[in-house]
Amino acid sequence: MINKLRSEICEYFVGKESVVDDVLVCLLAGGHVLLEDVPGVGKTTLAKTLAGLIGCSFSRIQFTPDTLPSDVVGVSVYNMKTGEFEFRKGAVMSQMILADEINRTSPKTQASLLEAMAEEQVTVDGVSYKLPQPFMVIATQNPVEFLGTYPLPEAQMDRFMMKLSIGYPDEKEEIRLAKNYIEGKNTDKVYGVCNGDDILNLREKVKSVHISDDLLGYIREIIDLTRQEERFVMGASPRAMLFLLAASRAKAFIDGRDFVKPDDVKAVAVNVLHHRLELTSQARLHKEDVESIVKSIVVKARIPMG
Repeated sequence: MINKLRSEICEYFVGKESVVDDVLVCLLAGGHVLLEDVPGVGKTTLAKTLAGLIGCSFSRIQFTPDTLPSDVVGVSVYNMKTGEFEFRKGAVMSQMILADEINRTSPKTQASLLEAMAEEQVTVDGVSYKLPQPFMVIATQNPVEFLGTYPLPEAQMDRFMMKLSIGYPDEKEEIRLAKNYIEGKNTDKVYGVCNGDDILNLREKVKSVHISDDLLGYIREIIDLTRQEERFVMGASPRAMLFLLAASRAKAFIDGRDFVKPDDVKAVAVNVLHHRLELTSQARLHKEDVESIVKSIVVKARIPMG
């Protein structure tokens, strides 16, 4: 099923198989994804294709400066006939959410997603509503240097399991993309290869993937080294450690194993950690790079033997 999902996604989202694998890792680990890149590289196509293939309900929220929190989570409306307030669902009440250009909206509206992403529920007028399962947010954002953007706060960034960048396709991939366009191949023609229950079953299997105490110590050491790094304002949070653990298990499962290896941790560590870490002003002055520092930390951590 996973191989089928991967191959079908790559039929429409051309060129970045590593990005597809990382998104599938987040899907099976129960995490959310932040895609940061310039417009037009396929961020929306990736999200719509995945939603169609897993047969889940899909909502797209186009964030703008005037988008309100009630547009996202819903609102209680007074019904004059019954004399009672009725809840009208917001766009977040779907299984797959595309939060398009999330950093173009105000911080208050950005914060409306925090409860949904962390607790899989929304609260309106003191009443909590559970979100449909499986639930996943794929958010896109333009680079912060672009006009009309609001940088996401640390609390919001910490809710995303991974932050990924797609980049431009190479020559061969771009030609293939052009041929798909000529042939009329688009996401409207995507057919489901599984359903929501299948994804929930796969998530349960991922939770049964074995990880040894030594590997838990390895993950903990990586997290601790980020806290000791003087070039970071602050280190990775305990949530980051749990996300790294979950992503490593999902990576092992996708590769066909029921146990985690150090290579699984290495494969996902940078994408899980780099968006949670901020450089100090001195490090920025010296033009340090977060990803390079995280890679050096992963290499520095002691790999368990056996």
